[in-house]
Amino acid sequence: MHAIITQCKFEMIRIFRNPYFVFWSLFMPILFYFIFTNIVNTGVPDQGEWQAYYLMSMTTFSVMGSAIMNFGIRMVQEQTEGWSTFMKLTPFPSWAYFASKMFGQFIIHLLSILIVFLAGFIINDVSLSAFQWIFSGIWILIASIPFLALGSLVGTMRKVETAGGVSNIIYLALAILGGMWMPVDIFPSFLQRLAEWLPSYHFGSGAWNIVEGTSPDWQSFIILIAYLCLFLLLAIFIRRKQEA
Repeated sequence: MHAIITQCKFEMIRIFRNPYFVFWSLFMPILFYFIFTNIVNTGVPDQGEWQAYYLMSMTTFSVMGSAIMNFGIRMVQEQTEGWSTFMKLTPFPSWAYFASKMFGQFIIHLLSILIVFLAGFIINDVSLSAFQWIFSGIWILIASIPFLALGSLVGTMRKVETAGGVSNIIYLALAILGGMWMPVDIFPSFLQRLAEWLPSYHFGSGAWNIVEGTSPDWQSFIILIAYLCLFLLLAIFIRRKQEA
């Protein structure tokens, strides 16, 4: 147990030293939040509602980026640098090694949620009930699991450069088409229909529903679980083919 705790500490230290995490998961969402709530959309009818809505968008954007890019790219780095092979030679069980990485990533997600929420409160004095703050945070934390599975799929790539480029494209495409940068209502009709099938849209919509006073839709649960199974099966299949 002590070894797992130690490994979790190492994971968190490594993530915070990673410029990808600081830039994509913290700096960019907070910067976008400030721009889109104080510069671009200052004339919206209900400013308070928009600020709360966009805060959830940027929090999900932050956590999704951490799951896809940081988690996935670190897996590729450890594979190419031989760290994964070294860990297999130690008494540390492979399941515990992966569990510590997952646990460490969950802690990072929790910290990202708290930091972006705090930024929203400081920048725009976003006012939500205690239930909405807590429920939306729990939703974002749990609903990020499919994106960790997507990160593990990125982690099957052979080269860090390839993983970095592909994860950037996937991350930004999911964010934009999923309505995290701007509401899908302003999209053309065919892009609106596409968004309804994307995991990023349902990730964000659950949090948007909470700040509107409702609960995440059951369809969001089903689609996110379906993507979780798909990404995990693909990652396991590719990993086994590589080890064969």
